[in-house]
Amino acid sequence: MVHQLPTGAKDLLPLDVVQKRWIESRIQQVFQSWGYQRIITPTVEHLRSLTAGGAVDPESVIQLHSSSIDILGLRPEFTASIARAYAARLGQNGAACPQRLYYNANVFRRRANNTSEESFQAGVELLGASGLLADGEILMLLAESLDRVELNDWQIILGDARLTGALLDLLPEQYRAKVRQCLASLDRIAIKEMDLPADVKGYALELIDLRGKPKDVLSRLSNSAWTSGLTGEINYLKSLIDLWESTGITSCDRLILDLSFMQAFDYYTGIVFEVACNNYVVAQGGRYDRLLGVYHPQNVSYPSIGFCINLEDLQQALQSRLPQTLTTSSCLVVAKTPDAMQAAFAHAALLRQAPDIEPIELELEFRDENTVREHARSRGIPQIAWVSNDGAISLETII
Repeated sequence: MVHQLPTGAKDLLPLDVVQKRWIESRIQQVFQSWGYQRIITPTVEHLRSLTAGGAVDPESVIQLHSSSIDILGLRPEFTASIARAYAARLGQNGAACPQRLYYNANVFRRRANNTSEESFQAGVELLGASGLLADGEILMLLAESLDRVELNDWQIILGDARLTGALLDLLPEQYRAKVRQCLASLDRIAIKEMDLPADVKGYALELIDLRGKPKDVLSRLSNSAWTSGLTGEINYLKSLIDLWESTGITSCDRLILDLSFMQAFDYYTGIVFEVACNNYVVAQGGRYDRLLGVYHPQNVSYPSIGFCINLEDLQQALQSRLPQTLTTSSCLVVAKTPDAMQAAFAHAALLRQAPDIEPIELELEFRDENTVREHARSRGIPQIAWVSNDGAISLETII
C-alpha cells in the first residue's frame, strides 16, 4: 500500500526548510525592527469566528467534526483570528493602541474544485491606528521586507476601496452592481458589451482604465467632470503618494496606482494593495476599520490595517537567490573499533562545545577506512577525526 498525503498537504524536505527559514528570518528581522511583536493564534477556530468579518467564504474553510454543537474550522487566514484575540483587549491596561503584531505559520483553504490546500504566510496587523502615517507605515514596512529578501521586479498595486466605492456610487444605482463585478474581474470587454447609456459606459470605461503612475492617475481623476465631490479622498491619496516618494525606502517606480483594483467582497474600508512579481502575487493587504467591532462585546471597533506575505509564492519568485545546498558537517568522528565508541562520543561532544559551533557527525558503522573516506567526500565533510581505543585522535583532511 502506498501512503500519500491528502491533496494540497505538503512535506517540506530539508532544503525546502532551509530556503523557507532564509526568507522568514529576514522578514521577521524587519518586522521586529519596526516594533512588531509575534502573536500565535490557534490552528482551529469556531467557524462562526473565522467567517464573521465577511472576508472569508464559509465554503473555503476546511471544517472539522466536533463533539460540540459548534462547527470548527482550520484557519484560512490570520486577520479574523487576530481581530478576535485583540478586539476586547484594545483600550484596556496593557493593550493600549496601537498594537503592532506579526505572525508566521500555515493556513488551510478549501478550493472551488473541493480540494484542500495548505500554505504558509507571514504578515502584520496594525490594530487601533488610522490615518496617513499608519497607512504609510504598512506600505513602507512591506517594501522594506521585500527589499530585505532581495526580491527583484516587484510592484505594489495600490487601490482605495473607499474612493473606488465613491466613484461607483456616482453611477446610476441600477448599473453599479454590474460595473463593480466587471471592475473586480478587470473585464473591460464586458463593460463595452453592456447595454448602458453612452455617458455611463464612458465613465465605466474610464474607471477601469484608472491605472498607472500614481501622479498621472490622480491628475486624470482630478480633471474628471465626475469627481468634483471627491476632493478629500483624492487629496488623501496624493498625500500618501507624496509620503511614499519622500522616504526613499525603495524606488518610486515600485508603486502603481490602480483605482479599478478591488475585492469582490465588502471587507476593506480604505487602501487595498497586492504585490506582483513576474507571475506571482507575493503579498496582499489593506485597511479594515470595521472588523474588530464584529468581535468586540460592545461592538466597539478600532481602525486597523495589515498585510500577509505568501511565502511559497515568494520562495518561487526568489528561487535563484535562495540557498541551493544544505549546510554540511565540519567533521566526521569515527571510532576505529567498538572499544573506542565512548571516546568517539566524548570527542564529538567536545567539538560541539566550541564557541563557533558547527555540525559534527558521528560514524555509526564500523566500515573500512576507504569506505568512510568516500562517505565523507560524498557528504562534503572536509575532515575526519579517527578515534583510537586509548582516546588518541588522528585528524585527516578529505580532498
